[in-house]
Amino acid sequence: MFVDIAKIFIKGGDGGNGAVSFRREKYVPRGGPDGGDGGDGGDVIFVVDPGMRTLMDFRYKKHYRAESGHNGGPNNMKGKDGEDLIIRVPPGTVIRDFETGKVLADLTHPGQQKVLARGGRGGKGNARFATPTRQTPRFAQPGEKGEERWVVLELKSIADVGLIGFPNVGKSTILSVLTSARPKIANYPFTTLTPNLGVVEVDREHSFILADIPGLIEGAHKGLGLGHDFLRHIERTRMLVHVVDASGIEGRDPVQDFYIINQELQAYSTELAQRPQIVAANKCDLPGAEHNVKRLKEELEPKGIKVFPVSATQNQGFKELVWEIVEMLEKLPFVESFEEEVAETYDNTPEQEPFEITRDGDVYVVSGPAVDRLMASVNLDNYDSLQYFQRALRRRGIIDALKEKGIQNGDTVRINDMEFEFIE
Repeated sequence: MFVDIAKIFIKGGDGGNGAVSFRREKYVPRGGPDGGDGGDGGDVIFVVDPGMRTLMDFRYKKHYRAESGHNGGPNNMKGKDGEDLIIRVPPGTVIRDFETGKVLADLTHPGQQKVLARGGRGGKGNARFATPTRQTPRFAQPGEKGEERWVVLELKSIADVGLIGFPNVGKSTILSVLTSARPKIANYPFTTLTPNLGVVEVDREHSFILADIPGLIEGAHKGLGLGHDFLRHIERTRMLVHVVDASGIEGRDPVQDFYIINQELQAYSTELAQRPQIVAANKCDLPGAEHNVKRLKEELEPKGIKVFPVSATQNQGFKELVWEIVEMLEKLPFVESFEEEVAETYDNTPEQEPFEITRDGDVYVVSGPAVDRLMASVNLDNYDSLQYFQRALRRRGIIDALKEKGIQNGDTVRINDMEFEFIE
């Protein structure tokens, strides 16, 4: 079974909690705090595996979580970091955020990798909070939560040249003649249900990858027939070989077929419709083909689209076709990758993280990454931790920002689910 789109959930590992511990050894007076830091959570990393051809592995397993970091221990023992989770995908996989639709990664080269869900940082142990005035801190930071999101994986086949055309015009047969690929071939529509790729070796210096794209029909851009389930596979090709049935043996007009397919390409993607094309007039060994080849040349060659009469069953006419492809590819640039959004990364200077202050009636609401991380790092039931929390609010500029908004003593401040009374 061929699977070329999948939706999965990924989550980085949570950071381990910092430890609260005090050194107690014989003959060591006033040992002091020695709670170690928690380990960092593992990242979720996507890696290109050239041995994979489909997204079949994601058909049944939908949730992927990296290992969480271990908690810190006494004697300043740092918790073990969580193991990264490696997710292997085939070349040509585009990964989008499910909520926004933004491209997070475009993975095309073997071994290429991308971190898409970072693990949370481990919390600090109480030894990290000792100061000359606070020598016995009885609190530690909990670990941060790992990033999580739903993502959509789309496989877009990587090929230099795409074979397009109506079903049953001989695309698969042409692929089998020019390459070592052996696609399923039969005389009925939609024989090809998966994109087939093969390497055309012209000589020692010239070769290219050829893809047989499943047949298109009128209305394909709306999803009719195999629709845009497979139109995505020609988005990466540098040029198109448009295969038509020159014999018209099935009652179709090859000239009309050419324009119908191009209308579908235009409706699906204007950029795709502008890719250079040449026409392979297949089945030219059958009666009536010579007349239709002449019509095709008269119609298309004045527009700069060359027509090559070929016969896949007789293996005729392909030398000229192949060398024309080679010459065109040498002049064509590679298709640019899909633009990736900048991946979110942790900032080691949390004081610079953004926050926002709004009003909900008489309540001042503070929100944003700065306060989310701060709330996750303190224990409000502990006095020392609460003191640390108040100093952190001032250090990150939140107190000053509240004053600028006009807050007065006794007013209510809401941070996430917690409400406080403001006292200067």
